[in-house]
Amino acid sequence: MLVNIERHVSAAPRASDGPLPNLLIDGLGRVINSLRISVTDRCNFRCTYCMPEEVDFMQRDLLLSFEEITRFVRIVAPLGINKLRLTGGEPLVRKNLPELIRQLNTIDGINDIGMTTNGFFLKEHAQSLKEAGLHRINVSLDTLVTEKFVEITRRDALQNVLDGIRAADEAGFTPIKINAVAIRGFTEDEIPGFAELARNHGHQIRFIEFMPLDADNLWENQKVLPGREIIERINAIYPIEPVHNSQKEPATLYRFKDRKGGDIGIIPSVTEPFCDHCNRIRITSDGKLRTCLFSNSETDLRSMLRSDAGDDAIAHQVVEAVRNKEPGHKINQPDFIKPQRAMFSIGG
Repeated sequence: MLVNIERHVSAAPRASDGPLPNLLIDGLGRVINSLRISVTDRCNFRCTYCMPEEVDFMQRDLLLSFEEITRFVRIVAPLGINKLRLTGGEPLVRKNLPELIRQLNTIDGINDIGMTTNGFFLKEHAQSLKEAGLHRINVSLDTLVTEKFVEITRRDALQNVLDGIRAADEAGFTPIKINAVAIRGFTEDEIPGFAELARNHGHQIRFIEFMPLDADNLWENQKVLPGREIIERINAIYPIEPVHNSQKEPATLYRFKDRKGGDIGIIPSVTEPFCDHCNRIRITSDGKLRTCLFSNSETDLRSMLRSDAGDDAIAHQVVEAVRNKEPGHKINQPDFIKPQRAMFSIGG
């Protein structure tokens, strides 16, 4: 198997020669082309569905360096990875992040680099991120009401986030995707405001069903606000229709029938899982490869990156991990086991 990987990697064409062959195909035939990279587990917020109020973050020497991250991406790009997303914690807590983006932009085969952020630092960094070559930004924002923002993030920073979104818009990021975790008893009253935000500013508003990855173990199935209910509520105010998108994306998109503004996206991770066409893997900030957000096993790549392991040996480990990728997350099944890591430690 290793010999085959070596042959294909060494013979893989460069980006200028056309699409790279994809060697990352799992046991169910799913083709993996998207890599999520957590650059830190630290965050300046304490969102209740993500992390506890008091956190012991990783020691900094455990985090992958920019050079280690770049080396890893250089290894997996010839295998078929062409999309990257930087996550945290909060990725902009990591100093000099534009430098990492510049490094990743030099890698043949990588044609899309996005980032998910809480938006707090965007006012300061949006322009430098754009100049470094970041293509897309997702902002996590669950409420437009100050008091509710404080309740869910444990921080009084809504205006900072709104200013950050505005700065990203002015820097040329379009469309900006705004991710709102949908929680029963919390989100219903927010739906009209988010719909208006999409209509008036052209942002893509994406509602993500509440998943069991909170550190405080507060998740219950009855707290999940189903995506189909959100669509019904928006359609009752502003008629919408499906957008037929051939790309494999987790969000099901809808547009306003009068074509005003941006789209509405639904990510029904709990009620309508999209595991059967999952195209992603992720690497945590401490260098562990996870083939599913809900994985209960990891492949330690940091030790290989910091040893004398060659690129082909690391490529072999990635291919084998993908071959054994989980069929799905099993949230609605009796044998579901919650991952030991909370969301902030995995990477969004």
